Amino acid sequence: MTTRTKPSIPDLYRDARAGNRLAIGRLLTRVERGGADADAVSELAHADAGSAHIVGITGAPGAGKSTLVGELVSHLVADGRRPAVLAVDPSSPLTGGAILGDRIRMEGSQDSVSTRPAVDGDAGTVRHKPFIRSMATRGHSGGLALAVPLAVRLFDALGFDPVIIETVGVGQVEVDVVGAADTAVVVATPGMGDAVQANKAGLLEVADVFVVNKADRPGANDVRRDLELMLDLSKVTGQEAEIGYRPPIVMASALEGTGSTDVLAAVADHLAFLESTGRRDERRRHRARTEIEARLAQALHRRVADLLSSPTGVALLKQVEAGDQSPTSVTRTLLDELLASTES
Repeated sequence: MTTRTKPSIPDLYRDARAGNRLAIGRLLTRVERGGADADAVSELAHADAGSAHIVGITGAPGAGKSTLVGELVSHLVADGRRPAVLAVDPSSPLTGGAILGDRIRMEGSQDSVSTRPAVDGDAGTVRHKPFIRSMATRGHSGGLALAVPLAVRLFDALGFDPVIIETVGVGQVEVDVVGAADTAVVVATPGMGDAVQANKAGLLEVADVFVVNKADRPGANDVRRDLELMLDLSKVTGQEAEIGYRPPIVMASALEGTGSTDVLAAVADHLAFLESTGRRDERRRHRARTEIEARLAQALHRRVADLLSSPTGVALLKQVEAGDQSPTSVTRTLLDELLASTES
């Protein structure tokens, strides 16, 4: 009986670069698990990444983001592009895994484009099958999983472009998406108070493109008016104040298949704006800094947890419980211990 050897990370990466979808899935699994394998993926991907347009799409639950993303993917593939979608789902309270509702809703788009011929005989356009992956937030501070930046970089290195990140809900999680995206798209819908909610969540500050989805419904124009008014009154966009950029508001109906090409055009216009002004490099630097900060915080958190469970930490905690020392003094002692161990 022969034993099957586990493929190495370099072997998987080589196969993924050649278009092997099973290898891509296995690499993403390693990325989600973290640890040494994820670090190895990061080192390999870093050298080949840096060209993909990273697009973040966010909005309240029920705004139709997944349907919209499916429409965008269909158009991108028809244009000969090779998009990837990373759906950042809430963690399941039972398993910690991703809730796959978004992925299921987008499967129709993936299946529809993947059944087309490899080459369109009329236009001569090569059609690429998109890659759609769900990833749990796993409760990480800041909303986005620490694995998300690495997964995006892997997609970039494997030749997917654009890479679309879809998040769930309206809040700090969604504000954080700008740290992982070149272009942030905020989706609102009529009848849900999305414009006001987005304003309260701070999304107006990070949005590069607004989409009023379900524009066929009553009240869609009211949502547009509210967004225009908020932009006029608050002038929250630093881009507008500094170099004349104002986020466009695009009307769309994903279910009717209207407006998705306008969304893509607005996203492309924003990319052109970033490149012409040099701000795309600024966003890349911000993205790198944000990831490094998150990884440093994770590493320090592990060191602190180990220190607190060490004999020294346990003894000091008992002194606090007995009233012999204050939490402040123990913190100083443990900090000195942590810094000393880092220097050694």
